[in-house]
Amino acid sequence: MSTVLITGCSSGFGLETARLFLARGWHVVATMRTPRADVLPASDHLRIVSLDVTDPDSIASAVEQAGPIDALVNNAGFGAPVPVELTPTDMARALFDTNTFGTLAMTQAVLPQFRERGAGVVVNVTSSVTLRPLPLVGVYSASKAAVNAFTESLAMEVEPLGVRVRLVLPGRSPETRFGDNAFVHLRGLDHPAYGPLIERVLGEFRNSNGPVTHAPDVAEAIWRAVTDPTAPMRIAAGADAEEWMAA
Repeated sequence: MSTVLITGCSSGFGLETARLFLARGWHVVATMRTPRADVLPASDHLRIVSLDVTDPDSIASAVEQAGPIDALVNNAGFGAPVPVELTPTDMARALFDTNTFGTLAMTQAVLPQFRERGAGVVVNVTSSVTLRPLPLVGVYSASKAAVNAFTESLAMEVEPLGVRVRLVLPGRSPETRFGDNAFVHLRGLDHPAYGPLIERVLGEFRNSNGPVTHAPDVAEAIWRAVTDPTAPMRIAAGADAEEWMAA
């Protein structure tokens, strides 16, 4: 039976992905910064492991506890809707530490075992906001676009070694906690220059009737990336992401 390690499983896309892989007969190592056993069904095929992707010791411990794995899904991340000018340096660093360097560090931690076996899959979950410019997500988008860039280079480096690497790009998902968590970091509503823009963008976000992404869309895209060797390098997840990818 194959084993997948998934980061960021406490809610949203990671949680839904863990549920899907469990339901389809995989061993699942579900990682969370604060482990919670109640969010996933009890199963002999499930292990819940503590992981902070910004902490090298935590990464080493999680990978050791996981043992041999067949696939890594880098899903952990967070957003912050802030105009570029108003983004504090510590917030920018935190976005890159989690979204970019955390993904890179996890990938580097599992590649040795994949290389030695001549098999393994790495799936990095980024965002469809990297496909087109949008206001308020400049630094977040940059942190995800950086993952796109190193992932596509990595795929060329390790494919001859038997290792597959893919990207999954979700769209906007109002039903997950990602947006609520991101709005905690909102800055600039009272700024004379940026306040009106922020109000407009937030209104469009909340009142949009257009296509969106649902968590099962992302889980299915990740499943395809892991299990289908013919899957494309970039896989859009969600109706809105598919529209953006096609455009």
